[in-house]
Amino acid sequence: MIDIDKLRQIALSLPQVTEDPHFEKTSFRINKKIFATAVPGHNRATVKLSPADQDVFCTFDSTVIYPVPNKWGKQGWTHIDLLSVKEDMLTEILKTAYCEVAPKELAALISFE
Repeated sequence: MIDIDKLRQIALSLPQVTEDPHFEKTSFRINKKIFATAVPGHNRATVKLSPADQDVFCTFDSTVIYPVPNKWGKQGWTHIDLLSVKEDMLTEILKTAYCEVAPKELAALISFE
């Protein structure tokens, strides 16, 4: 089980990430662009992926990682069940989401295992 504090730790470990409120959610941003959100007290995070990356991650387990069920999901926004996702998978998803919105020079600093 992942909690919001662990999500925060992983997201803020990426270069130049800031944490800001976004309506009732906590958002994680790079250059003011949101790549991940979470609602405190809920067990779900939402990330911005490319449609191709969304397809890849959702094939892992569609009960753990799945598109937002509306037009946002068609744009790559993807829910993650924090009760079920493993930490290493969450880390890879957050890195991928970060690289989706980060400037190329910052995205190039991210290593994938």
